[in-house]
Amino acid sequence: MTTLLPTSTAGSLPKPSWLAEPEKLWSPWKLEGEELVAGKQDALRLAVEDQRQAGITIVGDGEQTRQHFVTTFIEHLSGVDFEKRETVRIRNRYDASVPTVVGAVSRPNSVFVEDAKFLRAQTDQPIKWTLPGPMTMIDTLYDAHYRSRERLAWEFAQILNQEARELEAAGVDIIQFDEPAFNVFFDEANDWGIATLEKATEGLKCETAVHICYGYGIKANTDWKKTLGAEWRQYEETFPNLQKSKIDIISLECHHSHVPMDLIELIRGKKVMVGAIDVASDTVETAEEVADTLRRALQFVDADKLYPSTNCGMAPLSRHVARGKLYALGAGAAIVRKELSA
Repeated sequence: MTTLLPTSTAGSLPKPSWLAEPEKLWSPWKLEGEELVAGKQDALRLAVEDQRQAGITIVGDGEQTRQHFVTTFIEHLSGVDFEKRETVRIRNRYDASVPTVVGAVSRPNSVFVEDAKFLRAQTDQPIKWTLPGPMTMIDTLYDAHYRSRERLAWEFAQILNQEARELEAAGVDIIQFDEPAFNVFFDEANDWGIATLEKATEGLKCETAVHICYGYGIKANTDWKKTLGAEWRQYEETFPNLQKSKIDIISLECHHSHVPMDLIELIRGKKVMVGAIDVASDTVETAEEVADTLRRALQFVDADKLYPSTNCGMAPLSRHVARGKLYALGAGAAIVRKELSA
């Protein structure tokens, strides 16, 4: 990647109102059959164009073809029964009705590869594809088969690796694994979570990233954040081991959070995707606010390793707000880019 401070989003962008209900997670599709296929592709094209106009360097699909960042992947796997549901506590934060693992899990066919090929055809810019990480997948299910979080995570790691290799072959430049569970289950993350993540990236030649955040701007997450005190030091628990891992890029939340910026020092040497956009607020940042976050981050990460991004996905925001935030990210990075080249 030759651009200094290449910008990207953490993943999701809001869906158009004709495709799914806006500002809502797990929103059902408004189209079906061939119309749904065409509608998803139209939405993906719009997401690419919004990013291009905002000056975003590394383009994503905005997760326009999936209902949810974890469950849409799981829906395509064997061994999981979506009719048989149980209520579980997600990331020790809120209860959700989730599908049940009833047998050995496997991936009969590729899940996102055709979508990734479609994204690749829309742009000459570098593209990034997001997948759920093994630990976050197991935290979004009820396991009645393996009855071992670790064993199920290793199974998912193998499946994710199959998918990731096909995504790389489809022309994806960066494959990002979303692991918000790393910010909650520290012992498991260090014991086997990072190891299963590395298994998911095995054999890949493209760049790999892990995105660890404090969640979408939904009430369960904002309520949880209020309990975390004046300083959010969760990253301190996993960063030392991630620094030693084979993962190329580490994505974290910074702007408007209580994460001490100096924690980035713990991953010195890695590329760092710095969250410079708050996704839990409808207030659109100014370009100067974004630039200020990036300047502070540059105390702890070399300029050639800083990737300005959003704190998390923007699916629950309005399209108008999300677009404004994309422009602020692009413009803020441009300010600092100019300062650095001067």
